[in-house]
Amino acid sequence: MIYDFEEPFSKPPYTDLLAIYRQSFAEHFSLPALTDYISGKTISYGDMARRMARLHLFFECAGVRPGDKIALFGKNNPNWVIAFMATITYGAVIVPVLHDFNPADATHIINHSDSVLLFVSDGLFGDLDYDSLPEVRAVISLDSRTVLAERKPMAVDGRRTPASHESIVKGLTRQFRKRYPDGFKPSDIQYGAYDGSSIAVINYTSGTTGFSKGVMLSLDNLRGNVVFGIRSNLHYCGSRVLSFLPLAHAYGCAFDMLVPLAVGSHITLLGKTPTPVLLLRAMRQVRPSLIICVPLILEKIYRKVVVPQITKKPIRWVLAVPMLDKAVYSLIRTKLVEAFGGAFEEVIVGGAALNPEVEEFLSKIKFPFTVGYGMTECAPLISYSPWRRFRTGSAGRTLKGIMEAKILADTTLGMAQDGKYAQGEIMVRGLNVMKGYYKNPEATEAVLDEDGWLHTGDMGWIGPDNRTINIRGRYKTMILTANGQNIYPEEIEAKLSNMPYVNECLVIERSGHLVALCHPDSDQVTRDSLDETQLREAMEQNRLSLNRIVAPYEQVQSIEIVPEEFEKTPKRSIRRFLYQ
Repeated sequence: MIYDFEEPFSKPPYTDLLAIYRQSFAEHFSLPALTDYISGKTISYGDMARRMARLHLFFECAGVRPGDKIALFGKNNPNWVIAFMATITYGAVIVPVLHDFNPADATHIINHSDSVLLFVSDGLFGDLDYDSLPEVRAVISLDSRTVLAERKPMAVDGRRTPASHESIVKGLTRQFRKRYPDGFKPSDIQYGAYDGSSIAVINYTSGTTGFSKGVMLSLDNLRGNVVFGIRSNLHYCGSRVLSFLPLAHAYGCAFDMLVPLAVGSHITLLGKTPTPVLLLRAMRQVRPSLIICVPLILEKIYRKVVVPQITKKPIRWVLAVPMLDKAVYSLIRTKLVEAFGGAFEEVIVGGAALNPEVEEFLSKIKFPFTVGYGMTECAPLISYSPWRRFRTGSAGRTLKGIMEAKILADTTLGMAQDGKYAQGEIMVRGLNVMKGYYKNPEATEAVLDEDGWLHTGDMGWIGPDNRTINIRGRYKTMILTANGQNIYPEEIEAKLSNMPYVNECLVIERSGHLVALCHPDSDQVTRDSLDETQLREAMEQNRLSLNRIVAPYEQVQSIEIVPEEFEKTPKRSIRRFLYQ
């Protein structure tokens, strides 16, 4: 059962992140840890710990020191997880690079982070220019675990020239047997003691402003998220995880990998683009105990699976009849739960705002979902409430004993809907807040004040319990009208995106008026055989319908059809700055 809690973190092993993993891997040595969905191969916690120990030996022989940076560029798979965990338990700093980053961005991140080693999928390395990575001593394949490229080792301070990385890899089995002559056992799992403020991860954002910053996350930042997950029972020994979000992103990393590995869960790594069809099939096979999801995926399933059912004329008639509507909603809930595997406690939605219409419907049918709030700079969690305590429209409650929040009130924004609570920028402070941006003190100073408060850039208010966070939109996207009205385009977009033939949309300001850019749903357009003129007429009808349900100052003057999908970040957020 999932519950809220206030638990002191002073009791071992919760005071030391690496001690948590040392204990977990030893206790769950024979249990399944990682399964590759594509190949079906599974390795145990003992196998994983053994491979991590081999990498520790490799790092040692290759002259990697605690604090050195190691880049990791590839799709989710067991070797990705092993490289990540081996790096942080060795005391080095992992630099995850989203596999969707283009070669130029990946090269910039690897160089900017001062990485000395690179673990990479073979297919991705083919697009990189090794000569453009001058500080990377060697490149290791995530597929074959062989050396793909290396530079000639150089002697330091007159010492003997070290062995090549390729020769180290070739001799690793012999060296490993020499170190562990009786075989690798649970008692051999030993990790160093490092200060909790030590940097463990540099996670580069993929923001919509076009500027990527390296978020420095410490062992304690990760510990705050992991211990919350443990004490909240989000995962538990033997629970099943279907990992389909990128582990290179803080959200998936924390709750599809770090927390499950801390308690003995079994993680299945999808390793493919999570289309609705593939995802639903994998969920039926894995039957996950908890589902970590972004709004885009849930909304697509809602539109593809639920909307066609409830818009059928016979179903609409039934829904209009009291008592009968409850039976239909119950049936839809049952089918939706079964579609997600039928064995999960709840679906946690994070990474962006959930469409209000989708949220309202899921709440009406009592679907077990909740919406959390976080950001990379908090590794990532800020607020969460279990689904039975979740209040629709909110983003959960700040993590008690871990995070606190306040509002930097803006008098131009007025009060919240209840007329009592001032709106403004949400600021947070606590164990999960980052150390700063790597090699970017100016950007760090702009968001972190001397008292440790982080400016999130999100606008909203905090409820009467001083913990429930309510978000309206991003400060950078807010439109201030000539009449002094504040418009959050995300709120208008959420309404428009649920209208016929709209796949995705953006609302922008142009010459003092609001304009909606819409990319049409090609499947729906084709199914209804609409030509260009009919599509434009349908969009105009959408505009008129939209303007009837928004405030007068939110009226959209025109809708422009955009033939191509909007350009997005690797985590599928629209790069808004390209369309302003």
